[in-house]
Amino acid sequence: MSSTFSLILRDNRIRIPAVTLVALAFTYASTAPYQSIIGINELGLSNGTYSALIFFSAIVNVTTSLALGIWSDRLKERRPLVLGLSVAGMLGFGSIAIFHSPAVFIVSTLLLVPMSNSTYSLLFASLRARTNQMDRGQAADITATVRALFSGSWALAPGMIGLYLVNSPSMTPAYGIAAFASLTCFCLYFFFAPGNGTAGPAPDQPRFLASLKRIFMPSVLSRVIVMALLFGLQRLNSMLLPLIITHAADGSVVDVGFIAGLTAFLEMPFMMMWGMAQRPFRTVHVLAFGALIYCTYLLLLGFASAPWHIYALLLLNACGAAAILSVPITYLQDLIADRPGLGTSLISLNTFIGTGIAAGLFAFGTAITDYSGTAFVGAAAGLASIGVLLYLESARRQARQPA
Repeated sequence: MSSTFSLILRDNRIRIPAVTLVALAFTYASTAPYQSIIGINELGLSNGTYSALIFFSAIVNVTTSLALGIWSDRLKERRPLVLGLSVAGMLGFGSIAIFHSPAVFIVSTLLLVPMSNSTYSLLFASLRARTNQMDRGQAADITATVRALFSGSWALAPGMIGLYLVNSPSMTPAYGIAAFASLTCFCLYFFFAPGNGTAGPAPDQPRFLASLKRIFMPSVLSRVIVMALLFGLQRLNSMLLPLIITHAADGSVVDVGFIAGLTAFLEMPFMMMWGMAQRPFRTVHVLAFGALIYCTYLLLLGFASAPWHIYALLLLNACGAAAILSVPITYLQDLIADRPGLGTSLISLNTFIGTGIAAGLFAFGTAITDYSGTAFVGAAAGLASIGVLLYLESARRQARQPA
């Protein structure tokens, strides 16, 4: 583990994207918990308008990530793209903080903020361009460690900002903090990241549509959908857990916040553990085992009837979630290993599809049972996804074996 941190600190092409990701996490973590409060409670958007806004902003995010991922593979370095997206973040977050207006909030949330969020996949693409030159296990370990550092910022920011704004009449200053975090990302890449992209443009780069077609190849798209199913389990839990705590377990909102913070902190060491596990074992087997742990957690969550039951499941929750959030980064990048930008853009596609799947599972589960029963539905869907994943990888290995 110390050797991984040492390598991250020594190598400028790893260190700068990693530090920038830590800063970028503050743009997400300082605004996501308060976005609906600002949009609906402070600015007066209707529930329907806000839902439509979030849906279309997700489409802008995944479209931008795919387009810039393909484009970035044609460039000598990704630095100009990261700088441009950081400017979008400064403008988007900053305008919401300065102009307390529904129109500004809608335009920024629909266009500028999702563009800024695309920085996430570009930074991991920069990491992949460098780690492609390393041993597979070492590369996976670095990716998992950097993702753990990102989670660390996520764990710290909401509580710190909540304390800062506890007596504030408005939550919009949180967007000012996000704008400052975007400025930090800009400065890191402007001053410290010359030549921090790919080593050079790959020869015979295919056209845009030809690159896009690679995503929709059955061998790639089927695996993206399976990853999205697994990611959807984590999103489903984020919907269910507060409801189960306050209903079936008869807990309070204090328990909700405390459990969320503890889980985020515990995810960090587990992400590092899963990264190290990819050195001796295949990524798909590590992911399947981690997802199995998460399915076990969801199954037990359905039986929870007191707050201490939820606290007793913290380690299972964090361990399984860490695998679902970190290991698929390497798995998805490996699907198009020769194109770091395109391969990493699959992360955004995975998030988009997974969020939709989670919403579908929640709607289906709550239509036929209660919140606890919906956790059982999620566990069943997860087990089915693991089976499909192992089948796909087994079929691919058999196809590669000589007759």
